[in-house]
Amino acid sequence: MDHLAALRVFIRVAESGSFSRAAEALNLPRASVTTAVQAVETRVGTRLLSRTTRRVALTPDGTAYLERCRRLLDDVDDMDALFRQGADQIKGRLKVSLPERLANHTLIPALPAFLARYPGVQVELAVTDRFVDLVGEGVDCVIRAGELRDSRLIGRRLGAMVQGSFASPAYLSAHGTPIEPADLPGHRLIGYVGPQGADFSWEYMEAGRPRQIVVPARLAVDNAEAQVAAAMAGLGLIQVPVYGIRPQVTDGRLVEVLAGYRPPPLPMTVLYPHRRHRSPKVTAFIDWVESVLAAARVFAA
Repeated sequence: MDHLAALRVFIRVAESGSFSRAAEALNLPRASVTTAVQAVETRVGTRLLSRTTRRVALTPDGTAYLERCRRLLDDVDDMDALFRQGADQIKGRLKVSLPERLANHTLIPALPAFLARYPGVQVELAVTDRFVDLVGEGVDCVIRAGELRDSRLIGRRLGAMVQGSFASPAYLSAHGTPIEPADLPGHRLIGYVGPQGADFSWEYMEAGRPRQIVVPARLAVDNAEAQVAAAMAGLGLIQVPVYGIRPQVTDGRLVEVLAGYRPPPLPMTVLYPHRRHRSPKVTAFIDWVESVLAAARVFAA
């Protein structure tokens, strides 16, 4: 068995936690699986798996080695697939990071169609609003809102989301409805805590130019879902993309305010590392995302 094949055996044992289950899945004799893992450990010079009578578990070295193996074999699969044609030829593990509201409300509900079209792709989703180290965490691509800041990454602009300012009817009944930005100091903002800290700024367009003021806040959250929930609870005003709260606006749980002073549109970008050629599976995923976003009218008012 060559080294790449042995690495695939090691990955299957690590993921299944069993030599027997790995042998069954790979249609190999158990002895061959054991020999392959031993050969990998001999080559790297350390124990990668801890064996007991009941279970097989990764050692700390094994955990680090497993992720490197996955990246290596993903790259090999990508190279092999460069010139293949057809959806059934696109294969491999695809690790993607998505912001929570976009994932839960738009992309995950549409994901069955992607998996049906590309049966050879295994998708691993990291659903988080935090910034992700694509290279360090082995992520193939990430979709994020905001401007591109990391020069190590390649960005493909997907569009720009129309934003608005919203509050609950209960909040507006208690505190009044702001008519213009000059009214905002008497109101409360629900702040957002990002990687650079809490943001209590309020953005708006006036005479075609972006402007910003600071609004008092008694609450700050680090999650978009929590920000919307806090607004519906009457805790203050929020600025968010329009697409994500259409149901709450339609049924009256949230009301748009300052419609004549909307914030600047928020760009949405898909990013992937410079060091990687954009693999067929990443290209297929990005193309699919664009079609889903268009159907969902994510960039519409």
